[in-house]
Amino acid sequence: MKTPHITLEQWRSLIVVVDAGGYAQAAEILNKSQSAVTYAVQKIESLLGVKAFEIQGRKAILTPTGQMLYRRALALVEEAGDLERAAHTLSAGWEAEIHVAAEILFPSRLLLTSLDRLGQESPRTRIELIESVLGGTDDALLKGEADLVISPRMPPGFLGELLMRIRLITVAHADHPLHRYGRELTRRDLRAYRHVVVRDSGSKRDRRAVSVEVDQRWTVSQIATSIQAVSMGFGFARLPEEHIREELKTGLLKPLPLREGGILEVPLYMILANPDLVSPGVRRLAEIIRETCNQSLSTEGDDY
Repeated sequence: MKTPHITLEQWRSLIVVVDAGGYAQAAEILNKSQSAVTYAVQKIESLLGVKAFEIQGRKAILTPTGQMLYRRALALVEEAGDLERAAHTLSAGWEAEIHVAAEILFPSRLLLTSLDRLGQESPRTRIELIESVLGGTDDALLKGEADLVISPRMPPGFLGELLMRIRLITVAHADHPLHRYGRELTRRDLRAYRHVVVRDSGSKRDRRAVSVEVDQRWTVSQIATSIQAVSMGFGFARLPEEHIREELKTGLLKPLPLREGGILEVPLYMILANPDLVSPGVRRLAEIIRETCNQSLSTEGDDY
């Protein structure tokens, strides 16, 4: 492996010059002399045989090559920082706080059981839980807000493992007019009735995620609100079987006899934000979640 000739400190000088808008400002931020900062940037240019900046008036402007160097330097310095933080966490043992983002479709009883098991093993580790919907889970992962996520999809660049499949059932109150048709229902039959959906919590909401085109729609923020609305006879909804077992058992809610799409299966994946530098607590939590899901599936059968 060839040893690099440019130090991280020199790359950082280049970054700060760009961010601060000049050598004098960068020198103040770095608590160095302006000549030292200038020398660091010139050293990069001489070693690589390129020109990172060109002077326009009193300002140093990045050349196209300089823009490429700046982008790569940002990634390099950030990666080095991540490595140091991960090494420090590993040497210190269990981390003080773990950030988890879980799609609301994931059974809360399994998640809470897993968190409790971790708490028994590491009582001082705090858990920050984000309960998300669709794009909200992706956001938490991409923005670095979660160490571990449970999501129905994997964003580009990430790998995950399948935990289970969740069954979504289109249901309505037992006395809802849709149950009086006495035949299989089509999507056209649904259009005259209110559809209750849970809002995508992501910053970029996908309108196409709405599964049924209807004239009336309520969009709520919590799955519990959706269940309550349907249980009160205010509309129909596609809900996870795990969340409405009691309502189905008592007959309060009944599956709609749809010709197609009445029951859907959705995969749920567990994804680690940084699998190469995973900390002890996150690794242990992932093991517990995996064990809890496997145990649940083996005792209840493949109900998901």
